[in-house]
Amino acid sequence: MLHKFLGFCLLAMLTACAGNHAGIASSKAEPRPNILIIVADDMGYSDMGAFGGEIPTPNLDALAGGGIRLTGMHAAPSCSPTRAMLLSGADNHVAGLGAMAEHIPAQYKGRRGFEGVLSDRVATLAERFAAADYRTIMSGKWHLGMADGKRPAQRGFQSSFALLQGAANHFGHGGFGKDDGGLGGATYVEDDKPFQPAGDFYSSNIIATKLIGQLNKGDMDKPFFAYLSFTAPHSPLQAPKADIARHAQKYQQGWAHLARSRGKKMQALGVLPGMPSNITEKYRQLQESWDGLTPQKKAIEARRMAIYAAMVDNMDHNIGDVLAALRKSGQMENTIILFLSDNGPAGEDPRQYAVVPGFTDQYESADNSLSNMGAADSFVLQSQQWARAIAAPSRLFKGFVTEGGTLVPAILHHPSLPKGKINKIQSDVRDITPTLLAMANISQSNIVNGKKTAAIEGRDLLPLLKNGKNIRPAKHVIFAFNGQSIVRANQWKAMRIPAPMGDGLWHLYNIQNDPAEMQDQKEEQPQLFAEMMESWVAYADLHGLNGSANAPFSVHPEGDE
Repeated sequence: MLHKFLGFCLLAMLTACAGNHAGIASSKAEPRPNILIIVADDMGYSDMGAFGGEIPTPNLDALAGGGIRLTGMHAAPSCSPTRAMLLSGADNHVAGLGAMAEHIPAQYKGRRGFEGVLSDRVATLAERFAAADYRTIMSGKWHLGMADGKRPAQRGFQSSFALLQGAANHFGHGGFGKDDGGLGGATYVEDDKPFQPAGDFYSSNIIATKLIGQLNKGDMDKPFFAYLSFTAPHSPLQAPKADIARHAQKYQQGWAHLARSRGKKMQALGVLPGMPSNITEKYRQLQESWDGLTPQKKAIEARRMAIYAAMVDNMDHNIGDVLAALRKSGQMENTIILFLSDNGPAGEDPRQYAVVPGFTDQYESADNSLSNMGAADSFVLQSQQWARAIAAPSRLFKGFVTEGGTLVPAILHHPSLPKGKINKIQSDVRDITPTLLAMANISQSNIVNGKKTAAIEGRDLLPLLKNGKNIRPAKHVIFAFNGQSIVRANQWKAMRIPAPMGDGLWHLYNIQNDPAEMQDQKEEQPQLFAEMMESWVAYADLHGLNGSANAPFSVHPEGDE
């Protein structure tokens, strides 16, 4: 029951040593909890079994069965802004990621909030936990800065293994473009020293193995804060042959079949985000587009999704290894685990990566023949039709502030939490920092290590979980990215998307009933809409975003619904 968990938190507060806001317990007190954040890269809302997927994910499903599924968790629509907000609790502009470092719009280059790296204005969770005498460790994708002072070892992680860029060949054979130490390469560091992939390197395997090694070293009398950041299932879609083979025959029926089957399971599990009234028409369109493919193209698409499924499968296996290590060391029972994806599924077009030097040549020279898809020398991107099916019934996918781009699967697990519950509170990745700090009884002060930092903007979710309701207090949650803008008020969402994918105007949707965002309600809810626009104007003025609707758009979908 939740009251047991809240009792645990209260006990930690009462037993904290006087004068130490970190709550270092005496030998007779309850031990301080460990924290483990696990992040998947471009994983869709319905990919794991506990959220409706057909991909075998027994370890994630077990976490869900022993914890709470947060079915209203929203991220940014792209990697770096999510990670900046997750690790700081601040808005992405305050944290320096108003746009991706790879393509900062010209009018924002050099401006405060668009540095393209995690800003020194914010304190990271690692810095906060280290100040509270925790061991701080990480393994996996960083994507928050490569220069001196910006890498994990300089942002609070006492032990780290990291890919500094946003993506790379999963077998260790370079990055997305010129491997010159820039954004297109693949720069690995271990404790801030160069690391060269070798041997049987595969991303998820090495990322999990490195974290397990870190868990088993250092002062074991101290609790740990760990950040496990996989690069799967981000493109290039690559996986070991045996993993792909297990899924080779699963996706022959195409996009509409996947969307329908997952929709039914999501409904049965109680995690369906909502069902548009015209969902049958959407399924029909997906089916017609599949039926229009040649047999050869169907085989290629089925293989593409099989590789993606293999990557999720493999990642889950490695998560299982990490959990087994925690059990073996006796730490599992005292570890708070949060799992989530960093954005919705990717629907990719080679043109969106053309800004990365060397990408086009590398992509066009890869061996993407049917039999070689998924191998180390292939370069396979996820198709937009699969992304639409994975995100269904929500609209669109990664790169867009639509529900398909921002609604992510999330699990919060601890033995003291209710088991197998679902919570539908409309939450945001900025809420993670204050929630985890509250669970560990660590101060949310904006003074960290004697330095004043930006205030945490997210909301501690514990009181909302305590009252058992799915209603968030009235304060609006606002987000902007590359000219796209949203304002949230529980199930209500005001949204603006510039051309070519939108009309540049504001619209209002009830995402609980309309996750496809097709029924504009601003005429029916004039007062609510006006209040949300007032909040947006204040936010835009604060972050200097006036005129941002004209920012260039960097994703090229194959037509909207």
